Amino acid sequence: MKPPPPFLLLLLLLLVTTASAAPNATKTLPPTPAPTSSPTPPAVASSHPSPLDPKQVRALQSLNLPTRNVCSLNQCDSSKPFSHLLSLHLSNCSDDVSLSSTALKSLSTLQNLSFLNCPIAPIRFPNDLSLSLHSFSCIRSLRHLSGVFLARFVNLTDLTIVNVPVNTSGLYVIFGNMHKLRSVTISNGSLTGYIPKHLHSNLTHIDFSGNQLKGNIPTSVTLMENLELLNLSSNKLNGEIPSSIGDLIALKNVSLSSNSFSGSIPESMASLTDLVHLDLSSNQLNGTIPKFFSEMKKLRYLNLQNNNLHGVLPFNASLIKRLAVLKVGGNSNLCYNHTVLSSKLKLGVAPCDKHGLPMSPPPAKDDSSDSEDDSSDYDDSDDNSSKKEHHHGPNKLYPLI
Repeated sequence: MKPPPPFLLLLLLLLVTTASAAPNATKTLPPTPAPTSSPTPPAVASSHPSPLDPKQVRALQSLNLPTRNVCSLNQCDSSKPFSHLLSLHLSNCSDDVSLSSTALKSLSTLQNLSFLNCPIAPIRFPNDLSLSLHSFSCIRSLRHLSGVFLARFVNLTDLTIVNVPVNTSGLYVIFGNMHKLRSVTISNGSLTGYIPKHLHSNLTHIDFSGNQLKGNIPTSVTLMENLELLNLSSNKLNGEIPSSIGDLIALKNVSLSSNSFSGSIPESMASLTDLVHLDLSSNQLNGTIPKFFSEMKKLRYLNLQNNNLHGVLPFNASLIKRLAVLKVGGNSNLCYNHTVLSSKLKLGVAPCDKHGLPMSPPPAKDDSSDSEDDSSDYDDSDDNSSKKEHHHGPNKLYPLI
């Protein structure tokens, strides 16, 4: 093999020299050092909430309330440098607790305020606090309330008053400007007058039980397509149950007991397919019991006792099995088909004869208390408990089922 020509050796030597110098020629410069005053790092959320506003601490102290870990016991916001109370629950208040205007002004950030067993003297709430409240609950507290006082809570979504006298010239005085209200309970509040003809249609819960309300059920109630609970028990209401009640297809709990309603049970109630609790007891209802009750798959509590209902019970064994409570006693012209329903159910009504009329009742038992129990319910234990309970019907505070 011949050696390469001299000019090729010279060319190879030149290429090697250039390649060895290239790395130094293309070396990048070091990065510019960072400035000594670096930008502020992003804020990191602290695992510990800000301390409570000192003004609110003093307000709680004036109410003889503990201030340690108050935000862990009540809802607070995350404001800086101080947190503020959003919810406050006062219960079983001592005699030395008083609501000062200064303390209430400091608590004007509250959105939820509740009193339970606090029979302290009421006081006028500052305007800022009245406007900030979304929920107000008063149970056996504040001795008495007025409609004008409650009407100032125009941003409420939930109002609950139980066992507190409410002095008002009419319910509309309270609710006229509460356009955001969703749930209202004024139970055992000595209310008089009529149910307003104009109520906001966005209500989902209405409980006016245990008052002195009179008149009939206005159309305003039957226009509430989102209404789930209607409790008008233990008042002085009369007239017929409106057929338009069947339009309230969201209803789950209804109690119209202990009033003076007359007429028949509306057939339109067959549309209330979500109904769980129905109490129409202690009225003056007449006619026969509709057959649609047997088709209500969700129904668990049915009380029709102490009315003027007549005819044959249209219930089948599957309905009886689904129901936790059935009360039909106190309807002297009501009877049941003994070939369909067993006498062991203790329905409190006589079996039917071949003409569909009640047979003569059996001889009275020696123990009169037993016969009384049998006349009202097939569930003896539930009947005993119902006699001790003065609050009729379902309630969001004291649910029956």
